[in-house]
Amino acid sequence: MLSALIHAHTLSFLSSFPQPNPRLCRPSMASSSLVRIAVVGDVHDDWDLGEDTKALQLMKPDLVLFTGDFGNENVELVQNVAALNFPKAVILGNHDSWSTQQFSSKKKDRVQLQLEWYGVQDMDGSAKRIYDAALGTPEDHLVILLAHNGPTGLGSELNDICGKDWVFGGGDHGDLDLAQAISHLKETTTFSIPLVVFGHMHKELAYGNGLRKMIVVGTDDIIYLNGAIVPRVKRPINEQTAYRCSVDTETSLQASNSNGTKRAFTLVEILNGHVDKISESWVSVVGNETTLEEEYILFKSNGQSSL
Repeated sequence: MLSALIHAHTLSFLSSFPQPNPRLCRPSMASSSLVRIAVVGDVHDDWDLGEDTKALQLMKPDLVLFTGDFGNENVELVQNVAALNFPKAVILGNHDSWSTQQFSSKKKDRVQLQLEWYGVQDMDGSAKRIYDAALGTPEDHLVILLAHNGPTGLGSELNDICGKDWVFGGGDHGDLDLAQAISHLKETTTFSIPLVVFGHMHKELAYGNGLRKMIVVGTDDIIYLNGAIVPRVKRPINEQTAYRCSVDTETSLQASNSNGTKRAFTLVEILNGHVDKISESWVSVVGNETTLEEEYILFKSNGQSSL
């Protein structure tokens, strides 16, 4: 529950945190402009400020969106994300908790405590918060929704964009509040909502059952994008450019980074108020040299959608 809402020229968050400085958040999303958005899917401890900055400088996004799951108690990583010198918006996930410090011997449901912090008591209240945040959008601007998990109603097969891949038979794991908010916005406003971005449901399915669908084009032309490419960093394991996806120690991480990495982003281009292209992009970073190593087209505006 709870999503971030983005519209030009500022970023609005559904939380009690301070609003970002408008001078730092001016990727123009007026419907007559071209906007490039880089989506960083669930990080899970795979973020390096220097390496990822180099990769983003190659792609030149107007805005960077983070779908959460930075890593439990990984304060240093979150500080490095905050230091990224690009306009950005962030949503937290279920792997962004702090559990080692116990403040009371009385235990209360942690999810409920988090919701109470935001003044949310139920799904309807959460949907209303999302809806109300959108009402301040200027008429000539687009609305893009950023959430950790996607909305319900996008399929129940295990490989669907929010499908349960960890139980036999699948099931719809989408969030009801986000679906309600989107539906209410469509019914009662004239806002253009070209894109809903989220993560949580990893591209690689559990138990080696294949890959997840990462794009859904709704009947109303809203595009639902899952950016959870996990792990998002590949590191070389030998001189023949074979890559592995994770390392075990800080020492090996530093050593492998010195040999180069490939880093995943989902790149979205919005032209004249409509999503024109979406691609899964892997950027090679070796020292100060960056190249677009791999690109998989997920969507083109001619109506072709793959993966």
